[in-house]
Amino acid sequence: QVHVVESGGGLVQAGGSLRLSCVASGRTFGSYAMGWFRQTPEKAREFVAAASRSGGTVKYADFVKGRFTISRDNAKNTVYLQMSRLKPEDTAVYLCAADTNVVEDTIEVVSGYYEVWGLGTQVTVSS
Repeated sequence: QVHVVESGGGLVQAGGSLRLSCVASGRTFGSYAMGWFRQTPEKAREFVAAASRSGGTVKYADFVKGRFTISRDNAKNTVYLQMSRLKPEDTAVYLCAADTNVVEDTIEVVSGYYEVWGLGTQVTVSS
């Protein structure tokens, strides 16, 4: 059974930065695609970024391109989300997810493809 746990959220002023981390259990982390999603009470869960099994392919939502960077360290079973130039509209619970059934080095942006989810970490950006 794979589990993922997020950390690194907090309160930051607009324009600031945060780095989120997600640690996965298990010995086959390198066989999972990993994604970050976010959710607020007003909006449905939305895709933020994802990295392929190797980390060689990444995808971003348009609203974070140029501001957020996803990376992974398979030796540490960890995926990161470096967030810069944060905006108040980035305020959300950020969730890490694993796609354990991924084929080859592909990435999915639809949450339904991800089988394992963490509880999330709150990011609050003040204006």
